[in-house]
Amino acid sequence: MKRFSIRLVFPVADFILTHFAFIGALILRFEGDVPQRYLDAYLKYGMILALIAVIVFAFFRLYSNLWQYVSIYELGDIFLAVTAFALINYLFFHLVSESLPRSVYILIWGLLLFLAGGIRLGYRCLAAWEVWFGRGVNRKKLLIIGAGAGGYMVIKELFEHPQLGQPVAVIDEDPKKMGLRIHGVPVVGTMEALMPTVKKYNVQEIIVAIPSAPETEIRRILKQCKETGCKLRRLPGLYKILDGKVFLRQIRDVNITDLLGRPEVVLDNASICTYLQGQVVLVTGAGGSIGSALCRQIARFNPSSLVMLDNYENNLYMLQRELQDSYPNLNLIALIGSIQDEKRIDAVFSQFKPQVIFHAAAHKHVPLMEDSPGEAIKNNIFGTINVAKAADRYNAQKFILISTDKAVNPTNVMGASKRVAEIAIQQINAKSKTKYAAVRFGNVLGSNGSVIPIFMKQIEQGGPITVTHPEVTRYFMTIQEAVQLVIQAGALALGGEVFILDMGEPVKILDLATDLIALSGYKEDDIPIVFTGLRPGEKMHEELLLDTENVDRTSHEKIFVCKSSAKISKKELEYLEELLRAAKDFHITFAAELAMTADNDGKTQRYF
Repeated sequence: MKRFSIRLVFPVADFILTHFAFIGALILRFEGDVPQRYLDAYLKYGMILALIAVIVFAFFRLYSNLWQYVSIYELGDIFLAVTAFALINYLFFHLVSESLPRSVYILIWGLLLFLAGGIRLGYRCLAAWEVWFGRGVNRKKLLIIGAGAGGYMVIKELFEHPQLGQPVAVIDEDPKKMGLRIHGVPVVGTMEALMPTVKKYNVQEIIVAIPSAPETEIRRILKQCKETGCKLRRLPGLYKILDGKVFLRQIRDVNITDLLGRPEVVLDNASICTYLQGQVVLVTGAGGSIGSALCRQIARFNPSSLVMLDNYENNLYMLQRELQDSYPNLNLIALIGSIQDEKRIDAVFSQFKPQVIFHAAAHKHVPLMEDSPGEAIKNNIFGTINVAKAADRYNAQKFILISTDKAVNPTNVMGASKRVAEIAIQQINAKSKTKYAAVRFGNVLGSNGSVIPIFMKQIEQGGPITVTHPEVTRYFMTIQEAVQLVIQAGALALGGEVFILDMGEPVKILDLATDLIALSGYKEDDIPIVFTGLRPGEKMHEELLLDTENVDRTSHEKIFVCKSSAKISKKELEYLEELLRAAKDFHITFAAELAMTADNDGKTQRYF
């Protein structure tokens, strides 16, 4: 009802203002002494002309605008509407017996333009006054980094969405902009003035609005902003903003990928993924973090069919619904089954005959696999062998194994099982027409059970954050990077390779924890960090290469390939067969011992 009454205000106001414009024009033209015949003309036709004015304004959609957001475009509509009415007014008096001096028509046009535009601008000013001097008293104080187009749009959007905060100052690296204002918000200085500005204006949140800046520059700014203790948000890069426009909804919280010390790797998938077009593609472990991201990417490349296999139905069902909505023409098959079930795997290959297989199904959590080594062995080793052998039997073109940096000089059952899986597919590759390759990468940010979501949840709960050791380091990559690497490997694979992504320098887990605390707007004293000690099987520092592996560059500067000469000997094959029997019989302790130790010239050592 309130909305209807507000929309009714402007037609009524325009009807009245048309009368004012008419009378005002006559008074101005005749300096207050208006001849009676012109007054009679007004009394005779004034109501009709005022009604015509409302109809013309409605035709130009002046009553469908939100006038609290009036801009130059809406003022242009007012100009056109008033001009159209003035022409109609002029023609009207030429069709009736009465007529007015030509100057009166011009004065009516000018006065009505001033009155109709003025009332709408006044409405906006009233709304702005209410925002900035009324409800804005208790809003959080925002500091904008960047006085360019991004900063301008952010301030403009904040003005129109006051509940999100009040911009109080702008910082820009261009000293020439100091002292200028954007929508009344002052540019107070360069990044050198950051800390004094935060203290002076009691800033609670900083928005980095420089979408055109390189990531190295953004990371430098974010690192400096982190020291203020304010919550940080930023605009995405320009390549993510359509048509060069920036919207407030595109401002996102700063996440740890902004401070990893390297730009995110972006590969040219479009030019290399023709091998997926028109093919039957199978993804095992499709409901997991990597598997589901793979399915989303593969669906873009128009496979003839996408077969998704997982043994957990909930995630798979949700992924199926998502892809059906996004790609209604895609032939999508969602199957429940375990890679440990050799007959089920054979039935899937027999029915669908996949040509490209991405094998993402695996048990990946190190501590859990230390306690359940038999499950790691059955799933990660023999489950992989089941799928790899089926790919050979049914003449698949390519088989890509998702591996891990924990497979390098493994100190835990999970890493050892993945290393055996790498060796196994290399041996199958030597006797098969199918091209087998593995993709080895580090920790994936945001994946299920990864360290970042755990830290974020601990921060939300007020701490403490648990870190195993102050010196422990890990390699990190985003899910997007991981998926691109896997798809890229499928294009480059000639058989027997292990592909590795250049992930930069390893990152201290302790640094990630302190960064997340700062980015969440807390100080280290607010969220305690507790060191719990390395868990069973964990390394202090992960590795990407074995000492015996040689690395070569590929056609992509961020992707390396290594070929290993590792083979499973006859004696080791006997160990594996015994290992499988132990795992199937649930001889957990015995399976763990077999997986991790072997007799080598009378010496007990790590096996894989």
